[in-house]
Amino acid sequence: MEVENSSDPMEGPCGNESQLCDYTDWEHSSSVVPVLYMLVFVFGLSGNAVVICTVWRSRTKRRSADTYIGNLALADLAFVVTLPLWAVYAALDYRWPFGWLLCKVSSYLVMINMYASVFCLTCLSFDRYLAIVHSLSSNKLRSSRTTLLSLALIWFLAGLLALPALLLRKTEEKENQTICAMDYTWVASEDTEHFWVGGLSLFASTLGFILPFLLMSTFYCAIANTVTRHFQNVKKEEQKKKRLLKIISALVLVFAICWLPFHIIKTIDALFWLDLIPFHCSIDVFLHMVHPYATCLAYINSCLNPFLYAFFDQRFRSQCLSVLRCSSAPKWIPPG
Repeated sequence: MEVENSSDPMEGPCGNESQLCDYTDWEHSSSVVPVLYMLVFVFGLSGNAVVICTVWRSRTKRRSADTYIGNLALADLAFVVTLPLWAVYAALDYRWPFGWLLCKVSSYLVMINMYASVFCLTCLSFDRYLAIVHSLSSNKLRSSRTTLLSLALIWFLAGLLALPALLLRKTEEKENQTICAMDYTWVASEDTEHFWVGGLSLFASTLGFILPFLLMSTFYCAIANTVTRHFQNVKKEEQKKKRLLKIISALVLVFAICWLPFHIIKTIDALFWLDLIPFHCSIDVFLHMVHPYATCLAYINSCLNPFLYAFFDQRFRSQCLSVLRCSSAPKWIPPG
């Protein structure tokens, strides 16, 4: 029995020998996944909107870190607005009712978010590394002009790297239902398709997770080392030191926890496609079962980012609260 898992905009596992496996016990998560998607949509939309408003209002006092945070929130916001489409898709047992254009565009936005978010986080960690470890010699590197150039490069690379989702995604009829899935027929033959599937998957995981995570870990380890040495003989700053170290640990750990399961699944599946590891039906069936939930966990990171990268910062938190107070204040109605 051949299985095509198109449960979300990031193509699910389907080894090139999957037709030999029995998937009769595999059930679509058509009740849990839509609820999780909508929760991510609600919290991600509200949280990231507040962060964007905060960054926009504080443009006269904006730090380089604030600019990265604002672009991170923008990437997450562009992604979460597509989640209702994917929630309906999952609820309808993976029948796509929205046409070919939304299939392509929403898939493209998901991949842009994956790349733009992780690139913004990497630049944010590099900015903090320069500010703490090389505070006296990094003024030019942390200038507003350099920040804008780096952001332009981030969005250009994210849009470029996400192009396969825009070009290869299409709607097609399969088993009397319309699905939104990747189609490699115009770039590969039947004999070479598995190289494209596995190669693009490994490429996305390498540039979208492994390399950025290694860079972030390196930067934050250097920050932690500097903070520890700076405060080791200053007792009155002990609480500040512990708080900084906790924030640094949370930033790296939450990112890894949210995205690591998804990229592990993608990597194993890619290795199956490329015949780099022996194919096992039991493993492939397990990947099919856990893939929707690993994807949900990765998407949850878009909800957590506003809290981790904005609300942990006391100055930024006070600005966000100011935005919320203004938005909730009753409008003045003139007498008469």
